[in-house]
Amino acid sequence: MVTWKEFAGARPDLAAVGERLLYQYQVGYAFLATVRRDGSPRVHPVCPALTDGHLYVFIAKSPKRADLVRDGRYALHTFPPEQGDEEFYCSGRAEAVDDPQVREQVVAAYHRRPHDNEILFELKLERALHTTWENWATPKSQPHRSWWRATTL
Repeated sequence: MVTWKEFAGARPDLAAVGERLLYQYQVGYAFLATVRRDGSPRVHPVCPALTDGHLYVFIAKSPKRADLVRDGRYALHTFPPEQGDEEFYCSGRAEAVDDPQVREQVVAAYHRRPHDNEILFELKLERALHTTWENWATPKSQPHRSWWRATTL
């Protein structure tokens, strides 16, 4: 797994698309999928933040936080744009960040002051995927995909 900065170094084109789609509404918005104890998926909207070459998310006490603490696997999928259909997805493992200095750096770049009980997670990447659609919203629509996988797997 790698940091966002390492991913961007390997695939700057995909990282630029990912950042654009994560921040298309000014605040970072995406769907976070985690793994429940029984192995089934859990999906919730979150507000990720890209700061200093790292992808972070604050998570309040919730089932998804328990999922990440127990089993760090995640998938993050951007919200759909208002016009057209374009998607960015990444997956990997979330790691809790206990460093107060890093937390303050992320808070400074975040859209709101998180509660003290929210845990900061860094989302490390294993895979990323960007999909655009030719002839979107027609019977002739065709996906065009560009993907990346960390070589450290």
